[in-house]
Amino acid sequence: MKKVVLSVAAALAVSVAAPALAADMPAKAPKVAPAAAPSPWDIAFGAAVMNDYNFRGISQSDRGPAGFAYFEPRFNITPDVQLYGGIAATSVKLATDPTAEIDLYGGIRPTFGPLQFDFGGIYYWYPHETQFCGLPGLCGGNPSFPNGNTTLADTDFWEVYARVLWTINPMWTLGANLYYSPSWLNTGASGTYASGTAKFTAPENFLPNGITMYVSGEAGYYWLGTTDYLPGVYSDFPTGPSGPAGFAGASLPDYAYWNVGIGFNWKVFTLDLRYHDTDLSKAECNLLTADPGATVIPGGVAINNTATFASSKWCGAAFVAKLSADLTLGSLK
Repeated sequence: MKKVVLSVAAALAVSVAAPALAADMPAKAPKVAPAAAPSPWDIAFGAAVMNDYNFRGISQSDRGPAGFAYFEPRFNITPDVQLYGGIAATSVKLATDPTAEIDLYGGIRPTFGPLQFDFGGIYYWYPHETQFCGLPGLCGGNPSFPNGNTTLADTDFWEVYARVLWTINPMWTLGANLYYSPSWLNTGASGTYASGTAKFTAPENFLPNGITMYVSGEAGYYWLGTTDYLPGVYSDFPTGPSGPAGFAGASLPDYAYWNVGIGFNWKVFTLDLRYHDTDLSKAECNLLTADPGATVIPGGVAINNTATFASSKWCGAAFVAKLSADLTLGSLK
């Protein structure tokens, strides 16, 4: 009988302990679905306001304020190779009085370690341009400027580019840029622009409240060829074998351009304060821009190809303050 009681007691002990032991065992982890692969697609977009739209040293807004916006879809073929295309719009005030400058662009951005390349092309479209004549009646009754400057009817043009950024370390970045157009501003004159850039980014905690700071600069040179059209009196007529005898295109001046500035970033916002300048004379500036506000020496005939009679302020020293916001769709998720 004692053996039976002991057996029953042992059985009860085992039955009571079993749940406790089971509770102490680790539960089987539930199956977790594999993380979805990140989308290769993204979209960058942004906008800016500035007190002057300065493009390679020349004001595109008659030294006045301008607005800018862009939209750029991107596709990452691999983590190191990106295709992109975009559209950007900037308000302008140019001699041909277009509605705006619309830039259509696209290309590929491969990355090799610290080197980030960018190869592509851009089309500069100036919708609803007006041709102005050097003298009344020269181009179909179109309007003329008081200073006698002449424009083409269409200054749309395209260029291709190659750019590279070398990130030496988190603080220093160097860059090089090369742009080429076979017909700068649709004049028939080739345009080649090359420049080098440098940027220093201050350490992350240099400024409080998440604000970061950088100092950057660019030095470049623009080589411009000879136009197919004679700026000034015969703006409508091609030069060379098919043009009027005795008339040749204008040889456009090459020039140096540089800028230096300081910028502050906070979240998606950037405030950039920058000095721009060129070595163009005011007369050469008038030749390149047909500035309707260029001053005229009394008694002179201010046509573009005899630009010593007029001077433009669009290419001189300029201080530009620009406030921009830039973000991507991926950063909003």
